[in-house]
Amino acid sequence: MRLFPQYTSWENIKDPERPLVIGYVSPDYFTHSVSYFIEAPLIYHDYANYKVVVYSAVVKADAKTSRFRDRVLKHGGAWRDIYGIDEKKVASMVRDDKIDILVELTGHTANNKLGMMACRPAPVQVTWIGYPNTTGLPTIDYRISDALADPVDTVQKHVEELVRLPNSFLCYTPSPEAGPVAPTPALSNGFVTFGSFNNLAKITPKVLQVWARILSAVPNSRLIVKCKPFCCDSVRQQFLTTLEKLGLESLRVDLLPLILLNHDHMQAYSLMDISLDTFPYAGTTTTCESLYMGVPCVTMGGSVHAHNVGVSLLKTVGLNNLVATNEDEYVDLAVKLASDVTALSNLRMRLRNLMSKSPLCDGSKFIRGLESAYRKMWRRYCKDDVPSLKQMELAQVPPQQQQVVPEEIAVRITEPKKVISTFAAPIKANGFYLGQCSSAKTSNAEENGALLNQSRNSGKLS
Repeated sequence: MRLFPQYTSWENIKDPERPLVIGYVSPDYFTHSVSYFIEAPLIYHDYANYKVVVYSAVVKADAKTSRFRDRVLKHGGAWRDIYGIDEKKVASMVRDDKIDILVELTGHTANNKLGMMACRPAPVQVTWIGYPNTTGLPTIDYRISDALADPVDTVQKHVEELVRLPNSFLCYTPSPEAGPVAPTPALSNGFVTFGSFNNLAKITPKVLQVWARILSAVPNSRLIVKCKPFCCDSVRQQFLTTLEKLGLESLRVDLLPLILLNHDHMQAYSLMDISLDTFPYAGTTTTCESLYMGVPCVTMGGSVHAHNVGVSLLKTVGLNNLVATNEDEYVDLAVKLASDVTALSNLRMRLRNLMSKSPLCDGSKFIRGLESAYRKMWRRYCKDDVPSLKQMELAQVPPQQQQVVPEEIAVRITEPKKVISTFAAPIKANGFYLGQCSSAKTSNAEENGALLNQSRNSGKLS
C-alpha cells in the first residue's frame, strides 16, 4: 500500500440535513461473494437524498457488473471505472465528486484501495462487508457491524468506531440463477448427508475433529465437502487421511472440486441435508446460499467478528435454535437435526420463504437503517465530531498520558496499536499443504460458481 499526503480540509457543505453523496469503492462488482451483499444498497438507496457514486476496480467485468452499472446510472448515480488508476488519482476523483461518505468494501484483501483511503479524500470514511476485522487505518472513521457479530462487550481490537445496524450488518440478494429447492436427499437416500462448501482454509483440523464426532453419532451419515483445491489429488488424499486419523472412514466422504456455473453450484446444495459451518472463521456467502437452497446450517458463536457472522445470519432469519455456544452444543444440535428426517424435510421446504421474508433479505428496510446510520455519521461530522481525527490525535499522545474511554452505545477502542488476528491459519498450517498444485489457488468467486480468471485473496467472504 502506497501512502500519500492526507487531505485535511474539504469543500463539502456542513449542512446536517442536506442530500448526501455516498461513494462505494470495491473490486468486487462482479459475480463474487461480496456482490451478493452490495446489490441492495445499489438498488434501494433513496438516490434523491443519498446519491450513489460507484468506484469500480473490477479486473474483468461480467454480466453482473453491467447490471449493477445500469441500475446505478438509471437511478441517477455515477459509475467510475478505476482499475489500473493510481490511488492518488482515485483520491482526486473522490474529491472532485464531492463524496460526503466514502465506503470501502474490501479491507485487506486483493485489489483494495486502502492507499486511497489513507489519503482521506472524503470527510467521513467507512469500512464494510468485505473484511471481518479492523483495517488498522486511522483515517477510517467507522466500521459497520451489528450487535451479534460484534457484541458491545467485544474484546476484538479495532481503530474504527463500530456502528451497529438494527438487524444484521448484511443484506443478502440471492442469485437469480439459483433454481428451485430440491427435496431433502435423506428421504430417498435413507441416510443423512452433512456438508460444507466453505473455503478449505477455514476447515481446520479442529473443525474436522468436531465434524467427525457428528458423523460418528449419526449412523450411516455421510459428509460432502466442495472447494476448488479438491481438483488436486494430493490435497484430496491429505484431507481424507486427516479424517481417517480422526476415526472417519474415507468411504463416507465425498469431495467435490470447483463447479464452474453458478446455477450448478447452487443446485449442488441438493446433495446435502444439513450444512455445517466452520469456526473460528464462519462462512458468510456459503451460509446464505445454503439457507436459500433450503439447507439448514448449524453454526457456533465465538469471541470475534469472524466467528460470529453465522450467529448474525441465522438469528436474523429466526433460526436461533441452530446457534451453538460451544463444540458440544454444536455437535448436539447437528445430531438432533439429523434425528428427525420428516422435520428436516418440512424445514427445508419452508426455509427459503422464511429467509426471503426476514430482515436478511429485506433490502428496502435494510437501507433505511443504513441511511439512518449514514445520516448520524454526517451530523456528527457537521459538529466536528470525527472519530478518525480523535484517533490520530491520540496517536500523538504518549501512552502513559492516554486515558481509557468507556464504551457507551458504540464501541470506541482507544488502543489502535495492537490488532488481534481473527483468521484461520493458512492452508499449509491447517494440514493441507497445497505444494505446487496451481489449481489450488482458490478464489471465492470460483468457490461460488464463477470462474473469471481473477487473482483474488482468500480473506474475502465465503
